[in-house]
Amino acid sequence: MCGFAGFLKLDAAAPEPPPGALQDMSALLRHRGPDAAGQEQFGPCALAHRRLSIIDLTDAGRQPMASEDGTRWLAYNGEVYNFRELRRQFDLDGRGHRFRSRTDTEVILHLFEERGIDCLRELDGMYALALWDGRARTLHLARDPFGIKPLFYVVHAGTLWFASEIKALLAVPGYEPQPSLEALHHFLGFDYVPGPITAFAGIHELRPGWRLEAAPDRREPRQEPFYELTYAVDPAMTEGEAVAGARAALRAAVERQLIADVPVGVMLSGGLDSSALTAMMAEVRGDAAFHTFSLAFAEPSFDESAYARMVAEHLGTRHHVIGVEPGRVAELIPRYLCHIDEPYADGSAIPTFLLAETAREHVTVLLSGEGGDEVFSGYETHAAWRARRWFRRVPRPLRRAIRWGVDRLPVSQRKLSFEFKAKRFVRGAEMDLPTAHYFWRMVLAEDAKRCLLEDPERFAGFPPSAALFVEAYDRCAAEDELNRLLFVDASFHLPDDLMIKNDRMTMAHSIEARVPFTDRRLVDFLARVPPRWKLRGLRPKHLLREAMRGRLPDRVLDKKKVGLEMPYSLWFRGAWRDLGEALLLAPGADAGGLLNPRGIRRLWDEHQCAAADHGRALWGITNYLVWHRLYIERRDWRAHLAAPRPPRHS
Repeated sequence: MCGFAGFLKLDAAAPEPPPGALQDMSALLRHRGPDAAGQEQFGPCALAHRRLSIIDLTDAGRQPMASEDGTRWLAYNGEVYNFRELRRQFDLDGRGHRFRSRTDTEVILHLFEERGIDCLRELDGMYALALWDGRARTLHLARDPFGIKPLFYVVHAGTLWFASEIKALLAVPGYEPQPSLEALHHFLGFDYVPGPITAFAGIHELRPGWRLEAAPDRREPRQEPFYELTYAVDPAMTEGEAVAGARAALRAAVERQLIADVPVGVMLSGGLDSSALTAMMAEVRGDAAFHTFSLAFAEPSFDESAYARMVAEHLGTRHHVIGVEPGRVAELIPRYLCHIDEPYADGSAIPTFLLAETAREHVTVLLSGEGGDEVFSGYETHAAWRARRWFRRVPRPLRRAIRWGVDRLPVSQRKLSFEFKAKRFVRGAEMDLPTAHYFWRMVLAEDAKRCLLEDPERFAGFPPSAALFVEAYDRCAAEDELNRLLFVDASFHLPDDLMIKNDRMTMAHSIEARVPFTDRRLVDFLARVPPRWKLRGLRPKHLLREAMRGRLPDRVLDKKKVGLEMPYSLWFRGAWRDLGEALLLAPGADAGGLLNPRGIRRLWDEHQCAAADHGRALWGITNYLVWHRLYIERRDWRAHLAAPRPPRHS
């Protein structure tokens, strides 16, 4: 796990980047790689790299790494788990390549020499890379299929600049940060910024599974996908075959992702995904003498720590519990945003930051359960899809009567309460499927967004946020509806929400987070499983539950999904009331005239009197206002960055 930055002059007449510019960018990424730093320039292109040593802790793994003849240079972030297989499969030693390290980086470099950029199709892992081919005078950028590792770029003053985090691009000479209106428009609906746009005008994120190619003699970089998730369902597959195959594929994925020369632990939430990873890790190792980490909340409906402890005791891991308190969370808002660099309001991010802060004392790698819901069908929205099919068979007048009654249910503060789910479901059930899938997830509808914008006409040209889901749903070639919904989730929620949190909150503490549920062979197998084995009736993750039967306590296997989230709805009425008033209702809390204070006040007042639960929206607006203050108004975000972890290895 590492970070990198670089530039390529696209226009010969473009000004030369000033001395030290790339070094400044690299310094802002030190938390991603405190163990070593390197920098090289080759004519119009330059690469800088920060290394977090995971495999081969010697200096042989330093980057940027050069081919034997010095014509190709690679800066790389991530882990490719099948690198040893690729070295054998393509006989890289027999073809004359002289390996100087035991790293996956060097395998990728020599594989490129043999197969060109099509070598990306062979890689199984998480990665972002920048490869300069001096012979062809071409720069290649690429990002893994599930967006686990980040990569951003901006074309400014005739030069292409790129980096592992946006903050490094803010050091580009002459670039003046301005907020993207399109990003704000979609953020109000999603609580995150969907790629490839970012919160900054002109800065873009390379799409997952895409590559970018640029050369000094071409003014415009070219982009194209090299991977897209496909579904080829085997209708003859039995339930027993699906369960056995999923169990074997998950075990193999965990085994591949345990490769490391440093300690590996698990983020154990108490949910099914992380519990399954923990059990498989113990099975692969033959013991449970490793560290697991969970979070605890005082609010019962948000707390899964008892289940995490149950799994840890069942397996015998070295377990740690980290409490999440509203005061500590409030203190961390500027700091965590300065690691994400964008407005972001997933309530699991700061708890993950706190978990990584404790984990850094024990491990350098953490396994994470992200991706399990997208491949095994684990979200409540997937069950809602099936319930919608049944509900729409009810005569329309009766459906209207049901909605009338549901709309009058009193507001509940419990997480994923019946009241919340019922109101969302009956409204969304009348919509077309991809729009309903968005509606069941969204924070604010389009009319509610307009009430929050000071000048809605400035945003009139942007499509409704639901249109992003509709486009992805229509693009998917799967024949069945459930797999098309899983494709939508893997296209947006997974890379633009979950992976952002997973990467930035762990890398803030120089920890590598690995996600076995995105293992290519596991994903390919599950893409062949008939949907009826993924979602049995309204029971999400039926296949995973049965695959882990006998390996985990039944109470863990059969519990309802909770998910990691903070009780901000409760906190805004209690522990955070003063904070909310200071941030949301203070004079000037309008993000430079973008937001309408009257609209914010209305949400706040309705929330305080329990007329509605606007906790998610208020948390999102809070994050946008703090981000705008840090990055656009005061530009003092550097002061809030966490101190980088000292090098583990010399």
